[in-house]
Amino acid sequence: MPKAWVVRELGTPDKLHFEDVEPSPMSDDLVRIRVRAAAVNFFDLLQIGGTYQVKPELPFILGAEVGGDVEAAPPGSGLSAGDRVFALVSQDGLHRGGYAEVTHAEPGDVRKIPDGMSYEAAAAFFINYQTGWFGLHRRAMLQPGEVVLVHGGAGGVGTAAIQLAKAAGARVIATAGSDAKVAVCREMGADLAINYKNEDFVAAVKEATDGKGADVIYDPVGGDVFDRSTKCVAFEGRIIVLGFTSGRVPAIATNHVLIKNYSIVGLHWGLYRQRAPQLIPECTKALFALYAAGKIRPHVGRQAPLADAVTVLEEVASRKTTGKAVLTVERA
Repeated sequence: MPKAWVVRELGTPDKLHFEDVEPSPMSDDLVRIRVRAAAVNFFDLLQIGGTYQVKPELPFILGAEVGGDVEAAPPGSGLSAGDRVFALVSQDGLHRGGYAEVTHAEPGDVRKIPDGMSYEAAAAFFINYQTGWFGLHRRAMLQPGEVVLVHGGAGGVGTAAIQLAKAAGARVIATAGSDAKVAVCREMGADLAINYKNEDFVAAVKEATDGKGADVIYDPVGGDVFDRSTKCVAFEGRIIVLGFTSGRVPAIATNHVLIKNYSIVGLHWGLYRQRAPQLIPECTKALFALYAAGKIRPHVGRQAPLADAVTVLEEVASRKTTGKAVLTVERA
């Protein structure tokens, strides 16, 4: 019987249950996937705690992204048993989450893994790079030659944004919280990487841009980082708000927005799946082309067996990981 990590009560990662889950009957509407790798996202922690905007009914299996093999697929889906795929999965009951040995997904949320991409990289590919593409290209309207400041540059969201911005012809400045993480930002392609614990990133950005500031600021952190970012955003710059990993949702001084002539732009990528799903295939095609050209590569900074999910989640919560953490499932 396949195992899965089940959320039966809200709280901290140690409240999770690793248990046998009765397989569901084959569905005529869903793709059944034998999971080989499952991505760990920061919002998984928020879902465990009940503070994320998406609140599944208890009990549910944690995890939203997987890479694996198709076991069964609906006729006409273009998928067959044995296909290597990655998928976005919802947390709906005990058969749809990602932290599992077997899961199910809507056919439209399943893509075949490109040649040369591992299951682990595939599991780390969907959300971060879709978010980055929509944030930089659709919301920020990034232009070649502009300066992009990426906060949390060594994380999963940040490493994807650095690569995508470089691929678009931007000059990239990144911030991170340790020298080791600064090195990861440089490895991903950042032209300048700043340890914000040792250096004032506002002064560094102004110096690097001759006082102009950053045209686009990519901010998944919020809190003080957002507040400081308003001090180094360029004329007609755009601050992209992705989340609040700092734990504080900042207030916005609209008089400052007016005086400095910049924009604050929200990005909730999941809303595109509801309101404009026709844009997702276009984005996926663009990302596949960038991957084939060698311009983007998921940075999997931590791999561990599925059974070690609690430990990995605690490492993510304490900012000990870089890139995307991935849980692996051995072949039977």
